[in-house]
Amino acid sequence: MDSKLEECIGKLRTLVSDVQGAPYPSTIENELYTIWFEHIQRAAMDCFVFLNENFPQEPEEISQTLEGIL
Repeated sequence: MDSKLEECIGKLRTLVSDVQGAPYPSTIENELYTIWFEHIQRAAMDCFVFLNENFPQEPEEISQTLEGIL
């Protein structure tokens, strides 16, 4: 796979992970944030599903990702 494509996929996975970790709306208590949160969570899930269907991670990559987090 092309290195730029690999870099893009990695950045998208990081973005989706960061978005999914956004604080739940009840902790912010802002109507606009709640609306944003609901929309962005759906978009993140769609992106995550697309990435996993079209660019599945190899078990080694998942292991390295988990080690990097811990």
